[in-house]
Amino acid sequence: MESHPVESTTPVYTLSTTCMLSGIPVHSIRQYIDKGLIIPFRKESNRNLFSQTDVLRLKYVHRLLNDDGLNIAGIRSVLALIPCWSIRKCSEAERTKCQAYNSSTFPCWEASEKGTLCKNTNCRECEVYRIVENYPDVKSFLKTIIH
Repeated sequence: MESHPVESTTPVYTLSTTCMLSGIPVHSIRQYIDKGLIIPFRKESNRNLFSQTDVLRLKYVHRLLNDDGLNIAGIRSVLALIPCWSIRKCSEAERTKCQAYNSSTFPCWEASEKGTLCKNTNCRECEVYRIVENYPDVKSFLKTIIH
């Protein structure tokens, strides 16, 4: 029998398993979901499933809260600094219409008005949301794009 590697964004973990893998209490994970810091996969039964990327993101958020002393609003602002328009290569015209480009208070996956490029994109699969897979924090990523 052939085994297929699981993609890092494939939702395979239940909330309790995610809690064990991340070391973060269930009530905290639910709060992070409610505040838009993480986007779980929602099954038809209304239960959440999580991916490896979600576990990494949870650990990052938890570190910002506990080690760096940020609150939820601060974390949302840090995530809002990720230049999604640069990563996704949005045109100047698209940027002017995009709420993520014009706001500094929430991450792009929470924007209600998005550019054409992002309107039909699953944010869980987007390279902006997946930054935690390759960079330990936002500053590390920004160093790679600012020369």
